[in-house]
Amino acid sequence: MSKTAVLFIIAGGATLIALKILAKAEFLNPGGSVKDRVALEIIQEAFQEGRLAPGGLVTEGTVGSTGQWLALARLAGVSLAMVSAAFGCKCFIAMPDDAAVEKAQMLEALGATVQRLRPVSITHPEHFVNVARRTAATQPNAIFADQFENPANYRAHLKTGEEIWQQTGGRLDAFVSGAGTGGTIAGVSCLLKAKNPGTKVTRGVMYAREEAEGRRLKHPFDTITEGIGINRLTRNFEQARIDGAFKGTDAEAVEMARYLLHHDGLFVGSSAAMNAVGTVKAARQLGPGHTIVTVLCDGGHRHLSKFHNLEYLQQWGLTPTHQGDDLSFVL
Repeated sequence: MSKTAVLFIIAGGATLIALKILAKAEFLNPGGSVKDRVALEIIQEAFQEGRLAPGGLVTEGTVGSTGQWLALARLAGVSLAMVSAAFGCKCFIAMPDDAAVEKAQMLEALGATVQRLRPVSITHPEHFVNVARRTAATQPNAIFADQFENPANYRAHLKTGEEIWQQTGGRLDAFVSGAGTGGTIAGVSCLLKAKNPGTKVTRGVMYAREEAEGRRLKHPFDTITEGIGINRLTRNFEQARIDGAFKGTDAEAVEMARYLLHHDGLFVGSSAAMNAVGTVKAARQLGPGHTIVTVLCDGGHRHLSKFHNLEYLQQWGLTPTHQGDDLSFVL
């Protein structure tokens, strides 16, 4: 899978001297995101356990960019479609009919069958997740991927953690990652803590009271940062070993994405940019002489209509304005 390489080295200034930040380039995986690992692990485990065989069916409920955790599910849909085909299986994706049509077209181009459904409550039997679950349950040789609750997600990232440990030679002081399903932060944190209990693990975005059950809006357009922001304790996230968290903003993520593009030639998505924001906050907390690692979990090419669209950003007062080589835009 992807390599861990230098993202940037913060040097000089009053607070940060010779502090190294490394990033694992997960957006270079075949399907373009960290979710390739999860899809592969889910399907491999199903084959090994005899729950799936060639010619079988893999189902998942996925959506567009309405809400943070749901956006991450869309990336998983692409990975599941790709990996299913590689294993000689079919893929069925259920999604709401108000999601952008090009997202369904992408899945269909990868060989998946897509069913678009009227948006309803998760408690309704015709909710897209429930349809995907029921489709798998009523057919032989079929599995529901269930990436949020399937511990194969977390187990996939034990391997990510092992790669980080090997690629850094075990010389790292902290790992920073946002949480969507919770699989990345859980798997990597468990592996790194087992190798060195002193390694600090933090989330890029922390839980907020306004995300509590019963308070969250149906269509919460309070952020354009897709793919991170967890509002419930998933089976994967409950495995995580976390030392703390930082809260990031859309403005910081937008500025960081432009910074990485202009200074490092890295075209990343919103969740990857937010992870980078988290590393800077961790660097300020840890001080000089430390090494911090994160993952660049998604590329920018799937964010052209919003996160990398200047007209859209201007509409929300998020036009990037930072000039220069410093990281003062991270508050």
